[in-house]
Amino acid sequence: MKEEKKDSTNQNTFPQHGTPWEDIRQDLHELKKLDVDWMNHPLPGYVYYFGEEIKDNQLEAYNIYSAENGLGAGIAFLSLEKMLNDIYDWARDLYHGPETMGMTFTSGGTESLFEAIRTARNRSRARGTTGRLNLVIPYTAHPAIDKAAQIMEIDVVRVPVDAEFRADVDAMAAAINAQTFLILGSAVCYPYGVYDPIGKLGELALERDIWLHVDGCWGGFINPFAKQLGYPVPEWDLEVPGVMSLSADLHKFAFSTKGASLMLQRYQENKDRYETFSINDWPCGTYETPAFQGSSGAGSIASAWAMIRFLANEGYLKTAKAAMDATVQLTDGVNAIKGLRDVRDGAPVEGNSMAFRSIDPEVDIMAVADVLDANGWHCSRMREPRAIKHSVTPHHLSGVEKFLKDAAAAVEKVRRMGLKGEYDERTY
Repeated sequence: MKEEKKDSTNQNTFPQHGTPWEDIRQDLHELKKLDVDWMNHPLPGYVYYFGEEIKDNQLEAYNIYSAENGLGAGIAFLSLEKMLNDIYDWARDLYHGPETMGMTFTSGGTESLFEAIRTARNRSRARGTTGRLNLVIPYTAHPAIDKAAQIMEIDVVRVPVDAEFRADVDAMAAAINAQTFLILGSAVCYPYGVYDPIGKLGELALERDIWLHVDGCWGGFINPFAKQLGYPVPEWDLEVPGVMSLSADLHKFAFSTKGASLMLQRYQENKDRYETFSINDWPCGTYETPAFQGSSGAGSIASAWAMIRFLANEGYLKTAKAAMDATVQLTDGVNAIKGLRDVRDGAPVEGNSMAFRSIDPEVDIMAVADVLDANGWHCSRMREPRAIKHSVTPHHLSGVEKFLKDAAAAVEKVRRMGLKGEYDERTY
């Protein structure tokens, strides 16, 4: 890559003259050489890939609408309104939504969680709750909830999970007080890939008259199809009484481009009253947005719409099968390596997420991760327990054999040389 001239007072000054596009293209390809080779060493959770045809199609749909703005759906861009209406119908069917269901297309799981919390908070305030509010969640719930709560000055009560890493409903019930406006369960939880007991949480929500959100951002486009494949998927979506909202990411296993997610509500009325933002106290008149975002990428809407049509139920059965098969093979494979054990200690696989730890005091699992990283893999490192975590995608199926072979060799090297590693606190 070409060296640019450096200013004495600024390490990288703003470009003054344009660079030929061919040179930029070459630089981009050179820069990509700095990254993990995720085609040959599948990444845990950053990239959602299952063949060139899917990638090419999702990008083509995105590019056709890359200049349009989602804010203009139904105003300047009637086609986007048509696509969103179709996605609404498909989501309502897939997640057992009632006729009253509302839907928000968001930029990702973080915004979907933010919108669920913001809507429930506004509803709680409208119902007369005063003072500092709080929400009660399992310890395994995604940290994006804390981010949203910090912005909205809401307290987060994280409750320890049970021995199977599931939400402890009794403990959550005990943590609820007069200021609690929301509880949450995951389907599946990101750390361990297990379902929280959504049915029991629904009963608790109805009993206490509290909003229940189901975080299906990871499992939303795996769960329905894994169930068709025969996996023991419990009731987890809007079919469960008491569930008020549900989030599901499209840019994961629906294979849309990033960023695309859905926040579904049992009642459109709640979306209209407590989520939609509207203000008319400015010179241009009423400014109204369906959620937090103003301008949004229409390309993500088009890509999601196109990929759901392209893959459909039969295609998602194939991608879900690949992800679940890979999870089972990885779990069984690491359990067969002397000194390793999956953190769920051989329990049946529920979702496409797994982690494994060392059960040999002579094998430091973080050193195993270091050796695997040096061999081209990128290992996510779990704190509780110390483990290597895999958020498994369909692409992992192509790399299972190679990963297990490298993992076994890494374990032997660590044991033989007495290597020690360090835990990296950063999740991703």
